[in-house]
Amino acid sequence: MRLLGSDKITRMFVETYVRPQSGNYVLDIGCGPADILNSLPDVTYYGFDMDAGYIDAARKRYGKRGTFACKKVCKDALDENSRFDLILAKGVLHHLTDPEAADMFELAHTHLNKDGRLITFDGCYVPGQSYFAKKFLALDRGKYVRTKEAYLKLASHSFSNVTPTLRHDLLRIPYTILIMECTK
Repeated sequence: MRLLGSDKITRMFVETYVRPQSGNYVLDIGCGPADILNSLPDVTYYGFDMDAGYIDAARKRYGKRGTFACKKVCKDALDENSRFDLILAKGVLHHLTDPEAADMFELAHTHLNKDGRLITFDGCYVPGQSYFAKKFLALDRGKYVRTKEAYLKLASHSFSNVTPTLRHDLLRIPYTILIMECTK
């Protein structure tokens, strides 16, 4: 992914869409090895992923900069009193079935502070998309790449305000990304 420009994309994603502040409480759903920490200020970070290898790598690489747990995405994945200013789901939704994605949105809504935001980032099919963009999306490990409308429908069951942004310029290959900012 670094060859495709992932470090640059992560910095842009954080600066343009996440816009974290020092002291924020941040939940990273499907955190992988938690490399996003390289782009975050001093925050209270909690990341979880179902891949134990990613969680081990995150713990080794970032130690006390965050709390890391090996968990599957489900609506009961967190302590009921946990609250966050920012919840991130970068490259997660296209790995989840519709019911799993609905649970993720419910989890985020439940644990988001009143003025908090959920920010998602996933590959997306759009009308008129080039053959190569469709092909690269089809090759993704995630089996549930959706259309913009399908992502919005899932998000709108839990969130009343969803702002979608389509980006075609983020990778060094033809690829369409949908970024959604969801608020209560």
